[in-house]
Amino acid sequence: MSRKEKILAMLEDDPSDTFLRYSLAMELRSEGDHDSSLGKLGELMRDTPPYVPAYFMAAQQLVDLGRIDEARTHLRDGIDQARHQGDGHAAAEMSELLATLGDLGEDDDEL
Repeated sequence: MSRKEKILAMLEDDPSDTFLRYSLAMELRSEGDHDSSLGKLGELMRDTPPYVPAYFMAAQQLVDLGRIDEARTHLRDGIDQARHQGDGHAAAEMSELLATLGDLGEDDDEL
């Protein structure tokens, strides 16, 4: 049984488990299924309360895909949400990544 299959089996028992849902998104990313991964991360960002690490991981994945403007949006939203939830560490990490993006745009091929 693959890691993904194990996660899916555990999710059958508890479909609302945030960490398992996040783990599935990360497994999809590692398989190269970026659309599904970003979709799962998006679901986590729409939860109440939103799952702050999902913003950071979605942004990193978008940067890897060259979708810099989308990454910036996720980072800004994630920083706001992290601050709202009192997670200064996550806000700082996302702020650092946002700063490294500088003036990169959608047409840039390299970071």
